[in-house]
Amino acid sequence: MNYLCHECGKKYEISDLSYKCECGGLLNLEFEKQSIDFDKTKASNNHSLWKYINTLPFDENDVWKDITLGEGGTPLIKIGHNLFAKADYYMPTLSFKDRGAAVLISMAKKLGIDTVVADSSGNAGTAIAAYSARAGIKAHIFVGESTSEKKIKQIEAYGAVIHKIQGSREDTARVAIDMVEKSKIFYASHIYNPFFWEGTKTYFYEVYEELNGNMPDVFIIPVGNGTLLMGAYIAFKELLAWGLIDKMPKIWAVQANNCAPILRAYNDGLDEVCEVENTGTLAEGIAIASPARGKEILEAVRETDGDIIGVSEDSIQYAREKLSKMGIYVEITSAANFAGYLAYKEKYPDIENKIIVFPLCGAGLKSM
Repeated sequence: MNYLCHECGKKYEISDLSYKCECGGLLNLEFEKQSIDFDKTKASNNHSLWKYINTLPFDENDVWKDITLGEGGTPLIKIGHNLFAKADYYMPTLSFKDRGAAVLISMAKKLGIDTVVADSSGNAGTAIAAYSARAGIKAHIFVGESTSEKKIKQIEAYGAVIHKIQGSREDTARVAIDMVEKSKIFYASHIYNPFFWEGTKTYFYEVYEELNGNMPDVFIIPVGNGTLLMGAYIAFKELLAWGLIDKMPKIWAVQANNCAPILRAYNDGLDEVCEVENTGTLAEGIAIASPARGKEILEAVRETDGDIIGVSEDSIQYAREKLSKMGIYVEITSAANFAGYLAYKEKYPDIENKIIVFPLCGAGLKSM
């Protein structure tokens, strides 16, 4: 098992504390995986993501068994004809980020790490704090000053050290990285560390299993730093390589218009993403003005013959209210996903003929 630079191909041991290559490229993960027997996993009384252990970087009786909180196994809710929402707010810390945090912190524990650093707009920090507490690891969580107080209180409850940073989400990341580089502490980043995506990819295994092997035509995915989107891309490539699907589902990404650097790069036909000004969006979870994995996100969307769309603040509020009237109360960033569906419905008139899934990423109590 190795880290592998996306740019130059250089390999690093997973015990190496480097969070990026010496060439400046970001690191992906390389290890041997076995195909999933979905008949077996569907019949299993283990409903957590760990039933897909053959595709995860651990053994059956590894350290993860003492750290798991039962994350995974979230339901699909039917929203309309061929439209489903996956309720990942059923997770232990009430967001989909638990998928990645469980895998990443389990690996940190396996490597003998005793202290980690993470930066977040809220949900990733909450998940890292929870699983670090579970693993007996000290966590330093860097959050922006605009982060929801409810999320900050949740992080505090897990015993993490909170560093509240003035400025943008990018300023928060820079201060966290500065601490990592000066102190050589393990960077438990949902952006930089690819172990996180090994957890988020299980979202897509579950959908495949829940729909009895009928993979959706389209996954609508919110994108800021691309945590869930990169997990999708990994899962699609694996399922394709194993012959379980014959083509990749389309990735239809969603950004908030007030902070949409990936959308701008996509529309301009660029391969790199340039930083934009965040003019302010209620969808704090995707308010990333300079996404570190922007190039890889564009590659994934294009390889799946996907698309990227922007949504307004009014449409996000409307979508949240509409979901609430269906009995589904989500945080504001999650509502952006449904707003994205409504926008795509206008763009593609035949959308109701496609099987589509979008995520309910976080619980409404996080942003009351």
